[in-house]
Amino acid sequence: MRVLVTGAAGFIGFHTAAALVRRGDDVVGFDVVNDYYDPALKEARLALLERLADDAPGSFTFIRADLADPAAVDACFADHAFDRVIHLAAQAGVRYSLDNPRAYVASNIVGFTHILEACRAHKIAHLTYASTSSVYGGNTHMPFVETNGADHPLQFYAATKRANELMAHSYSHLFGLPTTGLRFFTVYGPWGRPDMSPYLFTKAIFAGEPIQVFNFGHHSRDFTYVDDIVEGVVRISDQIAKPNLDWDSDAPDPSTSSAPFRIYNIGNNNPVVLADYIAAIENAVGKKAVLEMLPLQPGDVPDTSADVTALVAAIGYKPSTPIQVGVNAFVDWYRQYHGL
Repeated sequence: MRVLVTGAAGFIGFHTAAALVRRGDDVVGFDVVNDYYDPALKEARLALLERLADDAPGSFTFIRADLADPAAVDACFADHAFDRVIHLAAQAGVRYSLDNPRAYVASNIVGFTHILEACRAHKIAHLTYASTSSVYGGNTHMPFVETNGADHPLQFYAATKRANELMAHSYSHLFGLPTTGLRFFTVYGPWGRPDMSPYLFTKAIFAGEPIQVFNFGHHSRDFTYVDDIVEGVVRISDQIAKPNLDWDSDAPDPSTSSAPFRIYNIGNNNPVVLADYIAAIENAVGKKAVLEMLPLQPGDVPDTSADVTALVAAIGYKPSTPIQVGVNAFVDWYRQYHGL
């Protein structure tokens, strides 16, 4: 197939594009390559994709442009007849959204609108897009289930991703565009983002510097290895969303619809306390961390846990990489990338 992957220079987008190229798909990557974090890491990912495509059965073409530019998005869709669209581009980061909300509007709201419009105009068979576990916000019922409410976000980032889900439903309902949203749970692994805790903690431990441990280390997170996420993304993209024929407007299920619309959690379904995650990194690095214990930060969710029953029923797949296995792989990559 010919697949558009937005955010192809990003962490999950890079891994997804690589998986599709390896299986023989013709992938078009779309990314503005901004400086939210070190662009050199993004350029290194893109260079690896180019080298991979030289030997893999699939191909990779890259478009350097901004999703907030409607002309660039329209030109991309006009030049390529896409069988699938996997939308992974976004302005990410929880705390950054407290200081720079306009960046989230431009990327997550305006950019997603342009993707929806292009998918509608070009009659795309299936749009799969990234959402986040952060949409559960103030919900404290564990584990998080897609049939639970998700209308009390605790930060603006989560609000924009919840908006994406609602926007997608409107296009599924009005225009019959099949859409599937995937709520990612704390993704980590090789080529990960420098602004996320696995990278920050590993960097600090190697350097002998203190790491900031919020909520005094009592957070628990459903850390999910990136290869598991990608497997789920690809399988879901292959399975076109269909209407739920049993959907009841008197008791509406927010994760399905009478339109071709679906939302799934994708997480490891095995929450780990932050202190234990740090211990796994210490074990992989071979060095103890210096801990700076701090209170809960504004916008932070204390705990996350994914119920993946719906995902397993839909595609017969459940993320399962153990924490120590995933952490070891990340630290091995970190050593190699930084020449340690």
